[in-house]
Amino acid sequence: MASDGGPEAGGRWSAAALLADPLRRRVYAAVVEHDEGVTREAVAHELDLPRSTAAFHLERLAAAGLLAVEFRRLNGRSGPGAGRPAKLYRRGDSEFALSVPRRLYAVAGSVMAEAIEHAAAGASPKAALRDAASRAGHRLASGAADLEVALLREGFEPRAEGDDTVLGTCPFHKLAQQHPGVVCDLNHALVCAMADEVGAASDRVLLDPGAGGCCLRIAGAFDSSN
Repeated sequence: MASDGGPEAGGRWSAAALLADPLRRRVYAAVVEHDEGVTREAVAHELDLPRSTAAFHLERLAAAGLLAVEFRRLNGRSGPGAGRPAKLYRRGDSEFALSVPRRLYAVAGSVMAEAIEHAAAGASPKAALRDAASRAGHRLASGAADLEVALLREGFEPRAEGDDTVLGTCPFHKLAQQHPGVVCDLNHALVCAMADEVGAASDRVLLDPGAGGCCLRIAGAFDSSN
């Protein structure tokens, strides 16, 4: 799962910055309007651009993962004398999403879908939700040095409040407004699992609807013995 503090986040911001250029947006749109891959010559002709200009923007979009590149002979021939394959561009398979502040709605959707599957097989819906959230929490915190790093990486914005730590934002904000009981239970299980993953005490993670910008309070400030 993507993390705003990691290289995947840098890629998302870079991709968004590329599409801020009006001409590059036109080049991107010219490609994605076609189901099949298109050549740089076709894009240049469609947008009335020099071939070199179309190629420059196509390559930038491909390098950012917004477009995918393939090589294919367009005349249907193969073997010696068939000519060189053409370089074709099509919409990339990667998905890019940005939100400020950071939200984890895709995580919530995955957790809920997994919980529904397990509940349909006979598990308690609440237990299934917590189990799925716990598995997601372990994945989110994987590789983090400690709980503070894991929370910062996923956009929870942890900050000290007295002797405790609260979270500056809720990653499931809109969902929590509509379904606070379900979403806060999911969030609690998620962060408890994040704590477990990095070797922190999960019993420090407490439900507290009035804490910071989220429903959780972590008893005690972060320190090196987390």
